[in-house]
Amino acid sequence: MRRTDLHQLAAAATGLAALTLSAHAAGSVTVYGRLNTALEASHASTATDGTASSSVLRQTNNRSVFGLRGEESLGGTLKALWQVESNLSLDDGQGQIAGRNSRIGLQGSYGLIFLGHWHTPYTEATMGYDPYYPTTAGYMALIGNGSASSTNNVENVSAFDRRQKNILQYRSPSWRGLGLWLGWGLPEEKATVPRNPALYSVAAVYDGGALNGTLAWERHQHYQAAGRNDDAIKLGLAWQMAPGTRLAAVYEHLHYRTDSGDLQRNAWYASLVQRFGPGSIRIGVAYAANGTGGSTETVGFFRSGADTGAVQYTVGYDYPLSNRTALYAYYSRIDNARNAIYDFAINDLGVRAGADPQTFALGLRHNF
Repeated sequence: MRRTDLHQLAAAATGLAALTLSAHAAGSVTVYGRLNTALEASHASTATDGTASSSVLRQTNNRSVFGLRGEESLGGTLKALWQVESNLSLDDGQGQIAGRNSRIGLQGSYGLIFLGHWHTPYTEATMGYDPYYPTTAGYMALIGNGSASSTNNVENVSAFDRRQKNILQYRSPSWRGLGLWLGWGLPEEKATVPRNPALYSVAAVYDGGALNGTLAWERHQHYQAAGRNDDAIKLGLAWQMAPGTRLAAVYEHLHYRTDSGDLQRNAWYASLVQRFGPGSIRIGVAYAANGTGGSTETVGFFRSGADTGAVQYTVGYDYPLSNRTALYAYYSRIDNARNAIYDFAINDLGVRAGADPQTFALGLRHNF
């Protein structure tokens, strides 16, 4: 090795050491992430109009992430919190800095308040109830009416499962296991669209150890049109029955107000995680009823009328290779009624009415 190379290496090492010491002096910093990818054999059946769908063998990225988070004591109970979480796509090499949950905030005896780019309280309150969140098989196809990995008040006007840009949130302290989460998606798009769109999200959450529950509500103000609001309400319960058995259930009602009238729908979801051998069997079932109301429009994955409902069922096995690495396999299928167009919310297949998307996946996941 040349002397100049040795000098450059020594300078880099000194700089890294200084950066590490500076970080520790200012507060704690944690590097974390999740690498999650799978091989999938996916297929959709023939649609109601006779359109045939082809099969595809693909490598899918199930929202891998790389992140940094930290905190700094400001005296007494007050501290500053921050997080920068970025997208990683192992299948095609794409990514975006701060493309996932990123924030800066203050936490004290009053609770936590933060600004950033984060899951809404409505979304975050129940996503842990689905053992396949966030993969192709996730419940977001039916619960929440699709998934927006990153959106504002105009980019995606259908999904109630969403990470919201420009959001202000408050999380209260826990009182006997009960907490209140509030979120406000700021109306920054008012200057660019002829309406005043904003988001309001509320979740009352209870964590009693073995029992977890939530009641959540969210309003999308002026998303479909000026003067019209969309609402969602959701009730969820999860019960750790035994060390190796967990049951969860979710009920949701969505209500859109479009130019042509109201559009409403009820949906239910249930999951079971059962330890079996070294790993666990994971089962999820979702049901979306027919859409109702006078609207003639399709919003996200659903519309009003007969035969517009669907059932999604998923079964799989998760096998831990270590505390941080796991192999998994699952089969997921959405059975659409003849006029329904539900599709996977992540890694969709682009189905037509009546076609039934399905996938078999073999994947590898590592958390660090």
